[in-house]
Amino acid sequence: MQYTPQSSPYLFGGTRPWTPSSWTSTDDRVRGGASHSYLTIHEAPNTATFHGTLDITALGGAGFASQRTTTTSHVWDLTPYDGLELSVPKSDGKKYTLTLKDELLPRRPDGRERSGLVWEYDFRVPKGGDKLRVPWGEFRPTYRGREVSGVKPLDLGGVRRVGIMVRSFFGEQEGEFELVVESIKGFKKEEGEGESEGRYRDDPEDLGEDEYEFDEKVWDERHTKGLGWFSCCGLF
Repeated sequence: MQYTPQSSPYLFGGTRPWTPSSWTSTDDRVRGGASHSYLTIHEAPNTATFHGTLDITALGGAGFASQRTTTTSHVWDLTPYDGLELSVPKSDGKKYTLTLKDELLPRRPDGRERSGLVWEYDFRVPKGGDKLRVPWGEFRPTYRGREVSGVKPLDLGGVRRVGIMVRSFFGEQEGEFELVVESIKGFKKEEGEGESEGRYRDDPEDLGEDEYEFDEKVWDERHTKGLGWFSCCGLF
């Protein structure tokens, strides 16, 4: 497929100002939860504040709140870049997740979105703010909240959706949250800059967790049992 590279490395912020109409919320209320998220845009300086309340009482210790892009026609070609850079001038120190999708499946007859692969990166930013560079190899493929293996690589020339999420990690965090993002853009490594040392893991013990081969036809039968509220259909 022939891709047309972006004229600017910025997806949001910088030369491509944040706009409220480009984002919408997807919170755990779709699963009976009580979390709420908002994306408030500031003009001077042009930043976006992802904020709200992460509730874990309604779903027994679980919960999530997220904002994602609304477009179904725009495609980001990120092939010229080595990863994404987030400029975060202010954070509350909670753990957040940056999400990407390269495919938007047709909706179900009842209007709900179908499940699909979501590429995720979990991160924390100090309260004083920081710039975070995420190489493509740091994004992990997930399906219905579970990491999977044996899947096709992320199509960097055809990214269809971008999202920011906060979740409880089953009781690890809750309450009010706030993350101020100045920009999200592609970055290129400097000459001589080495490869990443490996994917960030919040809990090193998770290295022993089982991984699953992805087969959408048999996934519901084999793997959704026990996922509970997080087995939501293509939400992020």
